[in-house]
Amino acid sequence: MAGAWDYDIVVIGSGPAGRRAAVQAAKLGHSALVVEKSSAVGGACVHTGTIPSKALRETVLSLTGWRERGIYGAGWRIKKDITAADLRMRLDQTIRREVDVLDHQFARNGVSVAHGAAWFVDSHHIGIVSDPEQPLRVVSAGCVVIAVGTRPLRPGDVPFDDRIIVDSDSILTPETLPRSLTVIGAGVIGIEYATIFAALDVRVTLVDARDTILEFIDREIVDDFMHHLRDCGMDLRTGVRVASVRVDKGQAVADLEDGRHVCSDMLLYTGGRVGATDGLGLEACGLQADARGRLKVDPVTLQTSVPGIYAAGDVIGFPSLAATSLEQGRIAACHAFGCALPAPEEVFPYGIYSVPEISTIGMSEDQVREKEIPYECGIARFRETSRGHVMGLGSGMLKLVVSRETRKLLGVHIVGESATELIHIGQAVLNLGGTFDYFLNATFNYPTLAEAYKIAALDAWNRLMPRQERGRAPL
Repeated sequence: MAGAWDYDIVVIGSGPAGRRAAVQAAKLGHSALVVEKSSAVGGACVHTGTIPSKALRETVLSLTGWRERGIYGAGWRIKKDITAADLRMRLDQTIRREVDVLDHQFARNGVSVAHGAAWFVDSHHIGIVSDPEQPLRVVSAGCVVIAVGTRPLRPGDVPFDDRIIVDSDSILTPETLPRSLTVIGAGVIGIEYATIFAALDVRVTLVDARDTILEFIDREIVDDFMHHLRDCGMDLRTGVRVASVRVDKGQAVADLEDGRHVCSDMLLYTGGRVGATDGLGLEACGLQADARGRLKVDPVTLQTSVPGIYAAGDVIGFPSLAATSLEQGRIAACHAFGCALPAPEEVFPYGIYSVPEISTIGMSEDQVREKEIPYECGIARFRETSRGHVMGLGSGMLKLVVSRETRKLLGVHIVGESATELIHIGQAVLNLGGTFDYFLNATFNYPTLAEAYKIAALDAWNRLMPRQERGRAPL
C-alpha cells in the first residue's frame, strides 16, 4: 500500500479510538495521519469529557476532605472556602499532562498530526483546512477511520447560556461555584456531576422522567447508592418530566409537568449526546449518519458499509466508553491491514465515577432470573473490612452473583470507594470462566478493600451449603 497514497491510513479525531487506531497502524509499519480539529490532541475525552470530569471529582474529594469525614466527622474540611479557580487549577494541569503524553506518543511512533477541520472529498481523499485564510489541503489515504466522538445534545427549547443553563462541557468552567444545582437527566453523566457537586455541599436536585436511575445496574447496588444520595441531602425527583427550562431573575427554573418548579443558581442539562459527524461531508463517500449523528459499522471489524472506511468510539454508539473505544480503534486498524483480530472480550466492566463510585461486570441478579439460572449471591459491606475501619468507611458494598450448579462467577457489582479499581479482580475471574472458589481460597493483602471478595464469597458459600453439610464440603 505504501506509495499509492499520501498516507496508508488517515484518522479523523484524536480521542481514545483515534489515537489507538493511528498508533496501532504505525506499529504495524504503516504511515498514519491524525487530523484533529482542535489546537491540541486528545479529543473530547481529554478536554471536555472523561479526563476533566474525573479530575474535577478527584479535586473535590481532596479539597473537601470527603474521604476523611468518616473519621473526623461531616464538618471536616481540608479547605474551607473552595472556589472555581481551585477546581480549574488541577483540571488545567491534568489536561496539559495528558496532551503532552499524547504528543510524545504520536512522535515516538511516527504518527503525523494535522490540526484543522476534515471532510471527505471522496472515499479516499480528505480535505483539511486549519485556517479559513489558508488554502485547502487534500490528502489521499488507503483507508480512513472516523473517530470524531460526540458532543452534548442541546435542544432548541433549552436556553443555554453556559453560565446559568449549562451542559456537560460548559459546567467545567464556571465563573463561580453555585450554591444550588438542578441536574436534568439521571444518566451516567448527570449522576456523576450531581454527586460531585453534592460533595461540595452544593444543594442538588436530580430530575429524571424515568421511575428509576441507572437501569443497567444491579438493583441492590442502585438501592444502596440512592440511599447514600438521600443521606447526603440530594433531592431525587424521578418519574416526572420537565415541561420547560427558563431563567428568571438570575436563577434557573425547571418547570415540571406535575406542577412543581425547581429553582437553583445553575441548571445542568444532560439529555444525551450526538455524534460530531456534521461537517464531515459523509455524502461524498457514500455514508449517512442516523438522527443522533452516529454511524453504523460491522460489530466485529468496525468497517462501515463503504470498504476501507471505519468508525470507532462514541460515534458508533453503545457502549460509548473510553476503555472500549481504545480497543475499537485497535481492532479497526488491525482489520484495515489484514492482521488477525484479537478475540473479543466476553464481558467488560462499566465504571461510573460518581461519589461513591459504581462498577459492574457480568450479569445482574435480575438478568440471571430472566435466564432462569439457579443462582446465589454473596455480599460484603466495606465497613466489615479492616481497611474499611482504617479509612472510616460507613458505606459501600461488593456483591457476587454465582451459579448454584457450576459455582461459576456470573457477575460482580460494587458501589463504594475504589469500585472501579476493585472490579478488575472479578473481571479476570469472570473472563477466564472461573468459579467463586478462587476468592474462597485466595490470599489477599491485609488490610485491603479487596478482602471484600473473600467475605462475599464466604457469604455465598454459607448460603449454598446446608449447615449439616459444611463440615464435609471443602472451601
